[in-house]
Amino acid sequence: MVVSSLKNYSTSEPQVVNINKNNKEVKFRGPNQNGQIQIYKSSYRGSYSSIIRDSLRNAALGRKVLLVQLMKGGVRQGIANAQKLCGNLTWIRSSNSYDQYEPEEIINNKNLAQSINHCVNELWEFSKKELLSGEYDQIILDEIFLAIEFNIINKDDLISTLENRFISGDVILTGTSIPKNFLLMADQITELRS
Repeated sequence: MVVSSLKNYSTSEPQVVNINKNNKEVKFRGPNQNGQIQIYKSSYRGSYSSIIRDSLRNAALGRKVLLVQLMKGGVRQGIANAQKLCGNLTWIRSSNSYDQYEPEEIINNKNLAQSINHCVNELWEFSKKELLSGEYDQIILDEIFLAIEFNIINKDDLISTLENRFISGDVILTGTSIPKNFLLMADQITELRS
């Protein structure tokens, strides 16, 4: 099911650049500052293979894509060991994550829990910088809502970053439980069912 929110857009003309070439005035419209916010919701984790497939296709077509899997870990991953695919896709996973341990291990080991939270926060700070830089054509923040649910990432920080982002492409956010604030911000909401 796809639900799109309705937004009121200004009826005034978008940014227009006037160029005078050989006494002929040509008008060029500047690109919109920000692309869409797309939310993918699923009742279970690991159901976003279509997003990963689309990110690979976009990268192969020449778009610069950043895929950050905040809650999934990998061997020797993290920002320093980002994977580059198709020349344009930067894929980063947490260097230490909840998926790598049994829940009891994390509950009983405060240092391990702090280390995992630190790694997720490191990815978030990197992602935030990229959202504000305009360097990428598409940014995917996989399971960011789970990081909010676990109180690793502050919900208001994400809202503020999304409101101030500078990316001409889409920002894709995924999760199983989506706070209402984000549903209201979204241009497109897709609910994946099994």
